[in-house]
Parts: sequence; C-alpha cells; structure tokens
Amino acid sequence: MTAVELPSVAPEVTAALVEDLSPRLRKRLDAAVAKLAARPVRRDGDTVTIAVDDETELRLHAPGGVVATADAIRCGCLLAPACVHRAAAACAAPTADPAPEPATAPEPTPYTDNLPDAPAETASPAERTAAGALWSAGAAVLEAGVDGAGAVAQAALLRAAHTARLRSLPRAAGAAVSVVALLRAARAGDPSYRTADLVTALAELLGTAHRVGTATGPELAAVKGRARRPYTPDGSLRLYGLFTEPVVTDSGHGGARTWVAGPDGRLFTAGDVAPGGAGRAVGVADRAVRLGDSALTHRELGRAGLAVSGATVSPDGRLGAGKGVKAVSAKGVAWTEPPLAALWEPPPSQQVARALGSASPDTDPFGGGDDLLFLDVELLGAVKESGGICLLARCDGGIAVRLTVADDDPALAHRDNLMLLATAPGTRLRIIGRLVPALHPRLTLLACSHPTGEGTIDLGFDRLGRADLPAPGAAPPPVPYEPGGFGDHSPLHLLARRVDQTVPAGRAALGILGDVSAESHRLRRAGLPTAADLLTALRASAGRRARDPFGRLLPADTDGFATHWLAAARYVSAVSDALCVAAWEPR
Repeated sequence: MTAVELPSVAPEVTAALVEDLSPRLRKRLDAAVAKLAARPVRRDGDTVTIAVDDETELRLHAPGGVVATADAIRCGCLLAPACVHRAAAACAAPTADPAPEPATAPEPTPYTDNLPDAPAETASPAERTAAGALWSAGAAVLEAGVDGAGAVAQAALLRAAHTARLRSLPRAAGAAVSVVALLRAARAGDPSYRTADLVTALAELLGTAHRVGTATGPELAAVKGRARRPYTPDGSLRLYGLFTEPVVTDSGHGGARTWVAGPDGRLFTAGDVAPGGAGRAVGVADRAVRLGDSALTHRELGRAGLAVSGATVSPDGRLGAGKGVKAVSAKGVAWTEPPLAALWEPPPSQQVARALGSASPDTDPFGGGDDLLFLDVELLGAVKESGGICLLARCDGGIAVRLTVADDDPALAHRDNLMLLATAPGTRLRIIGRLVPALHPRLTLLACSHPTGEGTIDLGFDRLGRADLPAPGAAPPPVPYEPGGFGDHSPLHLLARRVDQTVPAGRAALGILGDVSAESHRLRRAGLPTAADLLTALRASAGRRARDPFGRLLPADTDGFATHWLAAARYVSAVSDALCVAAWEPR
C-alpha cells in the first residue's frame, strides 16, 4: 500500500487521532505507519479498506474523496477505537486541501475624503496565538530534523495549521501542511524529495508565523494570505495556443496542461490531471479538451485558437469548464506573429526578475505562467554536469543558458529530444522554458520552434527525429562556452550548506561542528560580511546549552536557534535571487 492509494484526510482529523493516543501508543506510531504502508488495500466506492492483518480490517469512509471526521476511520481490532491503527492510517494518507472560499462580490470602497487616517490593522490576540503555535511546531521540527520529526511532530503541525486556518491565516496554514507533506516524503525515501524544498517550506512557515505578530496594514494582509478561491467570471476571451506539457505529480497523478494566451499576453491553462502517472499523461494529450463545445485535443489546442464566452477563470489562470462556458475552435497564430510574438520581446533579465517575483508569496498576480521564460537561442551543444547532461544554448546578450529536461520519465519525450538537439550545434530556436533559480542561467525546456522553422514542438510529447534537424554544415559554428560571473565562484554555499544540513539532522548536526572561523573569513574576503556573521551566530546558537546550578543541561533554546536559522535561510534566498538575476544580465 502507498499513501497515493488512500483518500485524503482532513488535517484536524489526523491531529485529533494522534492527540487521543496514550503516551505508550504515540511511541509506537511511526512503526505502525511503516507497517501499515506494507499492507494490502482495496477500494469499494467511497470506502477504502486496509488489511491490518489476516483477521483485522481498517476502513476509511471518504465521501467525495476526503475523510472529514475521525469517526470515518474505523478499525476492527480488539483495542478500537483506542488503537494505534486509526491514527497510523490517517498519518499514512495525504492531507486534504481546504475547501475553496465561496465567491463573493467585491465590497464597495468606502468614502474616505477629508477623514482622519484610521489606525493600521494589527493581528488580533487569537491570530497571534495561532501564529505562535505554528512557530513552536515549526521550531520543534527544525530542532529534531527529518529523522526526529515523526508522526507526532507532524500531527502537532497539522493541529496548528487547522487552528491557523480557523483564525484566517491561510498562508501560514498552507506552509505548515506543505512541511508535513515534505517530511513524509523524506521519511518514506520518496525519490522526488529534495532537501531544498523542505528548507524553503520551513523558512516560509517560520517567517510567516513570525511576521503575523509584527506586520500591520497591507503587509499584514499579505502575511495572512487568502484562502483558495473558486473560478470567477471573466466574460468573453479570444485565446491563442502556445504549447502543451505533460503533468506528472509526486502524488501519482498524471495528465496534460495546455497553455494559451490572450491578446494582451495574459496566460491561461486548460488541464486534465487525475491519478495515473506518466502513462496517463501520454494518453490525455490526444483527448479532447473539456471546455465548451470545442473538439480540439490538447495537442491541437496548443497550436490552434479558441473563442470562449461565459469564461470562468481561477486566480492562477485555469480555465473553468462549467455548464455556462461556451467555446469553439478558432484560428491560431505562429509564435512569430502577434499577439504571441510579444511574449519574446522582454529581455531575459526582465523575465527572470518577473519569475522570481512571482515566486514570492507576498505577490498574488492574476494568471499563471509567471515562471515561464520565452527566449530566442542558438544551440551550443551538450555539457556534462554532476547530475547528468544538459544542453547549452546562447540567448540575447551572449548569455549561456543550461537547458535541462522537465521530466526524466522514459514514457515522455523530454530526454530523447534534448539529447537529439544537443547533436545540432548552431541551430537557432525560439523556446519556452521554466526558470530554475540558480547561480547560473538555467531552465527546464518545455517547447521549441521546429528546427526547420515550420511549426512548434511540445518536447514532452512530440518526438524529434534526425530528419527534423538541419543538414550537417548548414548551421554556423557555435561560440565556445565561457563560464563566468560572480555567481559561479560565490562562497555563499558555505552558509547555504549549513542551512541545508540542519533540516535532515536537526540542530545537533550544527552543534557538533568545530570552528567555522575559516569559512567566515572566506565569506568576508568575498564581500559577504553579513553571511559571515550569520554563520558564526548560527553555529554558536546550535552549540549553546545552559546548565542549572547542579550542572545539569537545561532544555535547548529552540526558539533562539530557529530565529538564527530563519535569518540565515532568508539571507541565502535573497542573495541567491540577486545572483540569479545578475547571471541573466547581458555579458
């Protein structure tokens, strides 16, 4: 059994089941989760049944795909309902997303002329208490590390997340749920897990929880965030197809997402994603898009057009497919023709700054796709990296960009297409990719113009052949790649690796480090004195343990250590973003 096969469980249900366990059963919970994950599972309508052993079954009733109450998890063992199995099943299952907010009409702007300024809004005592609980739960995870943050620590985060959501703090609550999902992936050995993702999620959780108590006015509104909203009406839309990409998620879902653009350059998506993985993604690409009366498949829409009336759009640009939506096929345009050609006009550095800005939770741009880059490039050839081979290309301003595959699954065409393009140096292409924040220009390659200049290629679905490449000798010789720039040689990694090391092993990993004065000296010599100070303070906080009058060690200062770690993580993120933008500046 895997967590993918289980229905989602509301976070408050998981928290309640763990909290009801006796101290003895809490100690056995992690082992019970691991044992349950190996047991057979079957589904019958809204009920999923797990064979706890040869004679005992555990049932999860999930109408609508979500276990919403603790009573919906029933176990047939002799100790039920006070057994460990119910809590273990909840901890093994994915955490349910909150229901979207109901759509409401915008409130009229009150008349404020000639009135004295109202005091800036501040967080209420209940909101500050909820944020404090999130901070404490996050700091405990940082103290213990991945290895020590088992089901009990995760349940504390889910309880704090549920309370925060009730107190209108959806941003912090969402960050806590993300941390739990990543902790589970890390502890399960999920190959898609990346420590960097958990570092980012923990920094977001701690940073947001801290700012709730200090922010006021508009800043407080951004820190609180907003709950997921449903689709809202957007009138009539004339849309032009861009490309279609496979969608394969860590949770085992698969499908396709087609990107289209409006006359003003605003991006929208039409998707079809459901359980099934990469195999389903390949099949969905040739299915009709579920939008109005259009008979276009996803692949066809990526090269055609669409006229939509009664359109509904989600905040991230997804097109709704409700009964009132009418859509008919229309003529598409080439990437070199308006309005699509305008997407390639901004310089690369401006596009990168936009993409990095859209990644900040403080921003809430309408429409998705802000992490997409639209570039004209000349292929230079393959380059070996520690993680494999990437394709090197040169874009405007002499910028050398490393193009990588979006997904290595052999069922998809990404890897084969990239390796084939690497054999055609000098070829000029118009490409679409997704920014990968790094100290050098880097993006995942999603689509490109056909090497012959006729049409476009969806690199996850369409497979290029050697006949599609320019004839040998027809393209000019490529310019040699010459790496350079401060980012390629920055010692920022000396601080970044200490920030990262804390997450898997906890505070103790830094506490046993020796003197870091040599690393601090290197940072100062490179013009990063703040990084040097943060590294020194982080190491000192990790190793600091006070004693009582009898010489016994007192509990560690988890809040103090979390504060130092958060400052270092935020600094690394900010400097990395600045170096990323600088790397995309013309040479």
